[in-house]
Amino acid sequence: MSQHPEKSQEWGKTAGEPPWPSPVYAWFVVFVLTVAYTISFIDRQIIALLAGPIQQDLGVGDTAMGLLGGFAFALFYTFLGIPIGRLADHRSRRGIIAVGLFFWSLMTMVCGLAKNFWHLFFARVGVGIGEATLSPAAYSMIADYFPKEQLGRALSVFFIGVYAGTGLAFLAGGAVIAIVGGMESLTVPVLGDLRPWQAAFMIVGAPGILYVLVFLAVKEPARRGLINSEHGDQEVPLGEVLRFIWERRATYVPHFLGYGCLSLIGYASTFWIVEFYVRTYGTARAEASYIYGMLLLGFAIGGVVFSGWLSDKLEARGMGDAKIRMGMLSALGQLPAGALFPLMPDQTSATIVLAIAVTFAAFPFGTAAASLQAITPNQMRGLVSAVYLFVINIIGLGLGPPFVGFLTDFVFADPADLRYSLSAKALIMAPLALLLLWLCLPGFRRAREEALLWGR
Repeated sequence: MSQHPEKSQEWGKTAGEPPWPSPVYAWFVVFVLTVAYTISFIDRQIIALLAGPIQQDLGVGDTAMGLLGGFAFALFYTFLGIPIGRLADHRSRRGIIAVGLFFWSLMTMVCGLAKNFWHLFFARVGVGIGEATLSPAAYSMIADYFPKEQLGRALSVFFIGVYAGTGLAFLAGGAVIAIVGGMESLTVPVLGDLRPWQAAFMIVGAPGILYVLVFLAVKEPARRGLINSEHGDQEVPLGEVLRFIWERRATYVPHFLGYGCLSLIGYASTFWIVEFYVRTYGTARAEASYIYGMLLLGFAIGGVVFSGWLSDKLEARGMGDAKIRMGMLSALGQLPAGALFPLMPDQTSATIVLAIAVTFAAFPFGTAAASLQAITPNQMRGLVSAVYLFVINIIGLGLGPPFVGFLTDFVFADPADLRYSLSAKALIMAPLALLLLWLCLPGFRRAREEALLWGR
């Protein structure tokens, strides 16, 4: 028997619901959204490989740099994601994304004008505000373009944008460093003299402003899987949404926290990886950027696509909780690989073990998003997705980079010991993620059965 006794709500197809759009067009929309996601992660992560030059010019330590890389971005990215997610449940998701894309691209360019810590801090806040529009609206759109048996693959392809964007940020940033790294400054008309790291922000921010035009070719999909309540089948009051989440807290709470722990492992590694290579093995900054960029474009993309395909296959064979189990598999793989790669004796062995860690780190997030769409009615998906993103980004993006910086500054107390901080975060967070996702399984299975009864 379901533990969710609400009888005033029914979830399923409404009368006259249109047929699914053509697969070709649906995958075109996924491609457009994936490119937007790629742009967002280029703009978000470019700061990671510029950490050293920024620290030199602005005179900040590892903890402060971690705040620029994580907390400054995550502060409004997470908090504004919730009202934006609520807006995406009832307004044009395409329009929300287009406005956000323009704004975060503009603010990335503004980062290139920063002259001190606080200038850069608030510019990063602006990037976070713009990027808060993308994921809640995109998750909801994709769920309305694909039936449930294809949703894991579709959202995993969308999540290619995370790793393609981060990988390209490292490759492009490495190229910029290699080209202008020896220059003291660059003279740009109107803007005057810019440091190389400032020029990098200007270069990577510009394409997103032009890409907004592509969204003119994207159609807003019909909403499916609507919940019918005493208030009608369209807008659901906020109190009813919160009650829905609270009644299913055995699913949502460990889900959000478990993926938050996995997010911390990934964001912390990504932010500090170039500095790790530089400090531990004396690797040139541009070379370290190329190494990590190639690992992301190869192993991470392979991992996220494979996990989406595997979870859909296992679910088709009766494993209703397969999407959550992909997260558990990620934690199991990252525990040894994430803890060991920083301790390897040389650059080559570290890169080999890092490739394994990167593969497992990419496993969970496409299927995590798909699992939420599968158990949440349409008019609630934007808000539920935003709450999920709030939690995983506060934990992962907001706390991950400064957590490692804090360990380096105050526990190991030596910049050369960054390797031990990176190892410690995997040893702490991977077991915790595994435990939380294991606790999520029974509640998720009940919620999934309920959703199937309602007709998702």
